[in-house]
Amino acid sequence: MDEIHQTFGRQGLIRPREGRVLGGVLAGLGQRLGLEPWTARLLFVLVLMVLPGSQILIYPVLWVLMPSEETVARRVPAASPSPAA
Repeated sequence: MDEIHQTFGRQGLIRPREGRVLGGVLAGLGQRLGLEPWTARLLFVLVLMVLPGSQILIYPVLWVLMPSEETVARRVPAASPSPAA
């Protein structure tokens, strides 16, 4: 699971701290695509109305697979101070 989280994190697919309503999945997808969170949510609802079904299954799967911003921040090692010259 860590490898999947790292892959998603490298690609910029993370659930941000700010702008979450439920799990932050759509806010993260919107951020990755350059959209505001509310625009991504609106598009999700519109697509759900036009093509009902699979989106409801995709959301929880992405919730599990997409790392949260806190998780990504904890995994990045702190920069070690450079030795004095």
